[in-house]
Amino acid sequence: MLATTPTYSRSYQVTWEKLPDDFVLPDDPVDNINQPALAAALTESLQLAGKLPETALTPTNYGICATINGKFAVKAPDWAYIPQIGVDRSEVIRSYTPRLQGEIPTLVLEFLSDTEGGEYSVKETFPVGKFFYYEQILQIPNYGIFNPDTGALELYRLDNQKKYQLETANTQGRFWIPEIQLFLGVWQGERENRDSYWLRWWDQQENLLLWGREQVAQEYQKIVAERQRAEAEYQRAEVERQRAERLAAQLRAAGIEPEA
Repeated sequence: MLATTPTYSRSYQVTWEKLPDDFVLPDDPVDNINQPALAAALTESLQLAGKLPETALTPTNYGICATINGKFAVKAPDWAYIPQIGVDRSEVIRSYTPRLQGEIPTLVLEFLSDTEGGEYSVKETFPVGKFFYYEQILQIPNYGIFNPDTGALELYRLDNQKKYQLETANTQGRFWIPEIQLFLGVWQGERENRDSYWLRWWDQQENLLLWGREQVAQEYQKIVAERQRAEAEYQRAEVERQRAERLAAQLRAAGIEPEA
């Protein structure tokens, strides 16, 4: 967590230019095996809930570019939500330049790991720090930093002065992302043989957006419950039939023929 709000020493000329085809993108390896799983889990529930438009992108470790004072800058967040691209997807295979190729990302997330990745870096000189880049250059409305080992989630939101302010979670420990109309929070449980902390989505009514396996399990439980209801109904009908037969037998024994 940043101890104080940084004060930057100068202003910058930011332009939005297509990255040259021969530009060498950073080829840093993923810090650990958990990061792709964390990213995939975020995207999956959005897709299944119908919250991911066809023109949206949710890239993982993918270069987001800008030109600062004539020099290309690229940062690759661990996960990002880009609400709309304005070009064919074939044009953003290698990297993405906001404003030129679509909208500014709504949310970027960094997952802390054993390798220090500079998630809090406000470094202004090249290569610029991530915090500085997301806040001052891209001006992304929401920036989250998540520690998968402890479950700690910090959410920074851009204020009216274009500065990140640390948000306070609600009573459930979740953060409202108005641009997506969903809550982002931490969930503890098992997925892909990893029993730990995950980032999850909740809707405005605090309903959890489910993963595919959870939807299957939910549907299975509905089928089981419906079968149990049908069996209980059959048992009740059978009891009524047997009771009616006993009553009819008693009437015949008394010389009374029951009505059909």
